[in-house]
Amino acid sequence: MLFSMAVLLVALAASDGGAVPASPPGHRAVIPPDAFTVFREDSGPVNYYSVGEDGGTAILRAVYRPGLGNVVLNARVPEAARQAVRSVSWRWRAHVLPKEANDCGPGASDAAASVFLAFKAGLKLMVIKYVWSTVGNVGTSCQSNRGWFFDRDTTLVQVGGPLDVWTSYTMDPRREFVKHYGGKLEGVPDFVAIGVMTDGDNSQSPAEADYADFVVEW
Repeated sequence: MLFSMAVLLVALAASDGGAVPASPPGHRAVIPPDAFTVFREDSGPVNYYSVGEDGGTAILRAVYRPGLGNVVLNARVPEAARQAVRSVSWRWRAHVLPKEANDCGPGASDAAASVFLAFKAGLKLMVIKYVWSTVGNVGTSCQSNRGWFFDRDTTLVQVGGPLDVWTSYTMDPRREFVKHYGGKLEGVPDFVAIGVMTDGDNSQSPAEADYADFVVEW
């Protein structure tokens, strides 16, 4: 899983799929749900995500069922934002939490919802994963992977309920990178992509969530 995720994010940063059109003046890009595309080389054959609407807002809906392979979606960020990004914001809403899931353990490495911020330093991808966990403690961080070409840190930002309620998050990707990986702000590598994943393959249990209002500002 760790190796395949590394392959996924290397391709995510390099591919043309999921590209977001150039933003209008104002240094703000809204990434619509249909900008997220499946990374087919590292996803199961059944795409359990769909684009829908909720109260006039376009949403990305994930409905995972046991027996399916996990599917990851990704979208590239605008070129102009890669070194100048100031914030990334989104909303999510979980409907079903996978059984006893906790990406930082103990528990199955599944999540009702997760958002990845990916940075590229030469050939190396360095990722921060924000998770809505079934169990665990909010604020827990763990080093999910360290390698020559791929690093990932995971942070639990929401645990348990309430379900069926939208929650909003705003992150400063560059400051978050320094917090997790060290160094100085001026040395932060390019912020290249956003990924999302809802899964229950390790716990073999259902998971459901919605995502909306992804915005990149710089």
